[in-house]
Amino acid sequence: MAADAPRRVLVVEDDDNIAIALQYVMGREGMACDRIASGGPALAHIRATRPDLVLLDIMLPEVSGYDICAGIRSDPALGGTRVLMMTARGSAQEQRRALERGADGFIAKPFDLGTLRGEVWRLLKDAQPRSRA
Repeated sequence: MAADAPRRVLVVEDDDNIAIALQYVMGREGMACDRIASGGPALAHIRATRPDLVLLDIMLPEVSGYDICAGIRSDPALGGTRVLMMTARGSAQEQRRALERGADGFIAKPFDLGTLRGEVWRLLKDAQPRSRA
C-alpha cells in the first residue's frame, strides 16, 4: 500500500443523518469512508475490507456494537483495527462496558465535531497502514 494512501474508515451507524455527517467529516479529513447501516453484516464487511478505524454505534439493528467490537478483538487478523464506539447513552457504565469489550475510544452523541476529529486522529496516530491483500 502506498504511504500516501488515505486511511480507511468504516461507519457502522443506523441513523442516516449521523452516518452522512460522519462520512462527510471523514472525507474532509482526507479519509476513505464506507458505511454499513446494521450490525448483521458488519463483522464480515470489516474482515473483507480491513478498515483502519471503525466508528461503531452501540445500538444497532441485528447485532449490537458491543458484540461487533468483541468479534473484532477475538480475530487476530483484525488486531490493528481501531474501534471508536459511539452512543446516545453516554453514561460512565456504557463507556466502561465499551472499553471492556475492546474499544479503543468512546464518544457520546451528540458529539462536537472537533472532539470527534481529535479522537479519530488520536486513534490513528500510531496505527500503521496495513496491506489490503
